[in-house]
Amino acid sequence: MTKLPLAGVTVLEFCQYLSGPSAGLRLADLGARVIKIESPKGDACRKLAIEDLWVDNEDSLLFHTINRNKESYAADLKDPLAMVKIKALISQSDVMIHNFRPGVMSKLGLDYDQAKSINKRIIYTEITGFGALGPWSKKPGQDLLIQAKSGLMYTSGNSDNPPVPFGLAIADIICGAHSVQGILAALIRMKKTGIGAKLELSLMESLLDFQFELLTTYYRSDNLPLRSETNNGHTLLGAPYGLHKTRDGFIAIAMVPLNSLAQALNCESLRLYTQQDAFKKRDEIKKIIAAHLINEDNAFWMDKLQSADLWAMEVKNWKALVGEEGFQRMGLVQEIGVEVNTTRCPIRLNNARLYSNKAAPKLGANNDHIEKEFGLI
Repeated sequence: MTKLPLAGVTVLEFCQYLSGPSAGLRLADLGARVIKIESPKGDACRKLAIEDLWVDNEDSLLFHTINRNKESYAADLKDPLAMVKIKALISQSDVMIHNFRPGVMSKLGLDYDQAKSINKRIIYTEITGFGALGPWSKKPGQDLLIQAKSGLMYTSGNSDNPPVPFGLAIADIICGAHSVQGILAALIRMKKTGIGAKLELSLMESLLDFQFELLTTYYRSDNLPLRSETNNGHTLLGAPYGLHKTRDGFIAIAMVPLNSLAQALNCESLRLYTQQDAFKKRDEIKKIIAAHLINEDNAFWMDKLQSADLWAMEVKNWKALVGEEGFQRMGLVQEIGVEVNTTRCPIRLNNARLYSNKAAPKLGANNDHIEKEFGLI
């Protein structure tokens, strides 16, 4: 295995919950040394359980999924003696990430100007819910609430459904990924010029960027995107795009010409429509497809669609998915050191998958060796 690309980069993660820690996780997977700065009580995510699942009856499984491959340094940021050590760490680090509410780091004496005075090369990354300034800045930056305000909930489900939230913390994870992109760009510049950077990201901006197709279309047409009455898949795409129920399951059908679909399914009613009808008569066409597909099982229709080389896929749950050879050959699952199976980094480097079985740290587990190594004692 070649040396990981971020080997030698030190990241201080002043973060809790998901957005900032997801950024730290990816940087760690790529070789950075990520030191998680925690209060003496720890990241609140340690006690945020998913399905009431815990590791060693101590920290939540969720904490372990997003904080593996890191170190923990516990410090009371309101203690002047602890702050002397934190500032010494900043002077020897490359990146800082925090996702505290606007104004918190400034009160602690750790805003960008203060960090820059300690280390002019520092790449300071600030994640908030809605930005540090403006009328929304004090609103709670929680994922479900961001989804609610962003319009995203009107893109899933059918038109007669109520707003449908995305089934996971999409704003947190996307904002974390955007943070990594900005950090990598700033690291490249810093290595070339010695100049640091302040990066500002918000969950709201990341989620709006995620919807760039929809917003661009809205600004051009002044029309709200409309979900299909049935079998919705994408508010901006015509029939047959969407999920379609069969006798024993569901099939996803993507961008497929209507004449090709009619021929593959042997559906006479569908032959009456042209491609120009795909959006104008979207719901009418989808109802015809629905009435036709319900008569046979998934396997029957998938055989017809695949034989015609049309874009279609069975809708799977995780239990069915993980048993398939394609999933197993990806080698996506790894066991970390606390008998927890989780996903590896999805990036491959020089044909090698990036695995790390280093578990999430116990609170303050690395204080002693960090203080010795960085000369804090």
